[in-house]
Amino acid sequence: MKIKDLDKYTNAEKILLAEELWDSVAKDKLELSDALKEELDRRIALVEEDKTEFYTWDDVKSILKKNRNA
Repeated sequence: MKIKDLDKYTNAEKILLAEELWDSVAKDKLELSDALKEELDRRIALVEEDKTEFYTWDDVKSILKKNRNA
């Protein structure tokens, strides 16, 4: 789907549109399985305990390129 004449809107208007779209989706109750909830809780705990590493998108691309060429 392509929105016609999107360039005619300001960035602020585009952000408002994105918020409205998100709100319309978020109104639907999204069901998460118990396993997914547990996994999310586990990952949040790792972040809170400073036991995880974060990577920039450039880092990820570099790692993927290295692995692809190996």
